[in-house]
Amino acid sequence: MELTRVKFTNLSKELFPGITKARVIEYYIKVAPKMLPYLKDRAVVMHRFPDGIEKEGFFEKDAPPHTPEWVRTFRCYSEHAKREIRYVVCNNLDTLLWLANLASIEINITLSRVDDFERPDLVLIDIDPQNGFGEARGVALELKDVLSQLGLRCYVKTSGIRGLHVLIPIAREYSFSDTRAFAHELARIARREKVKIDYAQNAVAKTMAAPYSLRPLEGAPVSTPLAWEELEKGLSPAEFNINKVAERKDPWKGFFKPQRLIAHGAQG
Repeated sequence: MELTRVKFTNLSKELFPGITKARVIEYYIKVAPKMLPYLKDRAVVMHRFPDGIEKEGFFEKDAPPHTPEWVRTFRCYSEHAKREIRYVVCNNLDTLLWLANLASIEINITLSRVDDFERPDLVLIDIDPQNGFGEARGVALELKDVLSQLGLRCYVKTSGIRGLHVLIPIAREYSFSDTRAFAHELARIARREKVKIDYAQNAVAKTMAAPYSLRPLEGAPVSTPLAWEELEKGLSPAEFNINKVAERKDPWKGFFKPQRLIAHGAQG
């Protein structure tokens, strides 16, 4: 691929201890073929760290004023902000590398696509344990069993360092109220005293760390798609970092095949 439109700056700047911006950009170049299909046609929220993760970063929803003309954007009125937001849409390698050059270490995406922003095509269950990754693993496997009984495929990824995200691809025929209610019921079934199961992210313009996104934490962990067999055997999320993820094969076979939720008769 020719990189002709991105002018890189400050490549020697350390964004993680011992990891330069050049290394972050190199990671995103290598992972782009796997990552870009999950970014396609989704609004992006940047989590930027111009001075590295040891300094305070900031979230940025709006495309910066200097955004190049070739970067696709999407405008949407926000009831929460009471103004129009101009989101970046990352559909190609140049845009991904432009984001990386902005020190957007973490790339967050919405659960709907911009051509039908209020109709999600993903349901997200965010599992955040208090006492270690093993608790998240147990909840995720239980959710998989429940969803299998409902005839629904689901997919799992590390959230970054200790938690897990379970994703259910769906047909775009439901509202966020529908998907939030569905996720709430799943959270109720799998509830644990010391595990937070967040279903409220199923809302318009709410985001999650994109598959293969770096997370702004020590060691440069990656929100990494997993095969269920890997989770069943046991693993440590610390294994999945900037040095080890790019060479992995994407385990999410069939991810983009939509399904109908059980309320309408689950279909694979």
